[in-house]
Amino acid sequence: MKKVRKAVFPVAGLGTRFLPATKAMPKEMLTVVDRPVIQHVVDEAREAGIEHFIFVTGRNKHIIEDHFDRQYELEATLRGRNKWTELAQLEEDTPKAGATSFTRQQEPLGLGHAVWCARDIVGDEPFALLLPDMLHLGAVPCLRQMIDGYEKTGGNMIGVYSVRDDETHQYGIVDVGGSSEKVAKINAMVEKPAKGTAPSNLAISGRYILQPGIFDLLEKQAKGAGGEIQLTDSMLTLAKSEPFHAVHFDGKVYDTGSKLGFLSANVAYALAREEIAPDFRQAIAEILK
Repeated sequence: MKKVRKAVFPVAGLGTRFLPATKAMPKEMLTVVDRPVIQHVVDEAREAGIEHFIFVTGRNKHIIEDHFDRQYELEATLRGRNKWTELAQLEEDTPKAGATSFTRQQEPLGLGHAVWCARDIVGDEPFALLLPDMLHLGAVPCLRQMIDGYEKTGGNMIGVYSVRDDETHQYGIVDVGGSSEKVAKINAMVEKPAKGTAPSNLAISGRYILQPGIFDLLEKQAKGAGGEIQLTDSMLTLAKSEPFHAVHFDGKVYDTGSKLGFLSANVAYALAREEIAPDFRQAIAEILK
């Protein structure tokens, strides 16, 4: 069983739901408290032991590349002002030399196409896929929980979380045959099932561990819903020959691609910070008056 060393981050989306804020700034650089959304997701991957971070970018996304690079002028200014805490934080957040790769998705052809664009960098080994819109807040990072499961079962893994029964039509849903195990074999995957037809309330959370065979399938994959190359379509084909397991995330999931999810994430992450939580609770109480 090969170790999961690399992670792919699709960051080519336009972020139209957040215009005009995203007119000149990538949606992935919007901040949750004081860290960009993409930094939170990279933190999760790093804490799970990922060694190489692969970003699939698009037009006007150079800010993401700059964010994960050294900023010598800023570092010099911080040293000159004795801002040692801030300097240490920058150094901690900056990946080591050679640990990041950037490739471009020239056309908006869907998530499956974005993943396929990373094929040569990933190579012939399993990889993690993290959708930056989805933030996972828990005592143990979601990807860490998934890698722990992968090391026991191998194959392909999908992160899932429980949603209300009346919300299942909004998500990709997995069928685990009624199992209550944290790591359970997937029997079927359904993309946005009609109301009342979902096989469970376990929604796909935007975290995956995939075997490299997915790339050959994506290369031949016909366009699906929305005229895009859908990752789910190729996963369904791969599931015919390779096992898929669901890992039930112990924590909360926030979809920062929506305004409500983004605002909720800011509140949740602020309340998880010991140094600001007490004052923040008081501020919220004052607003709610």
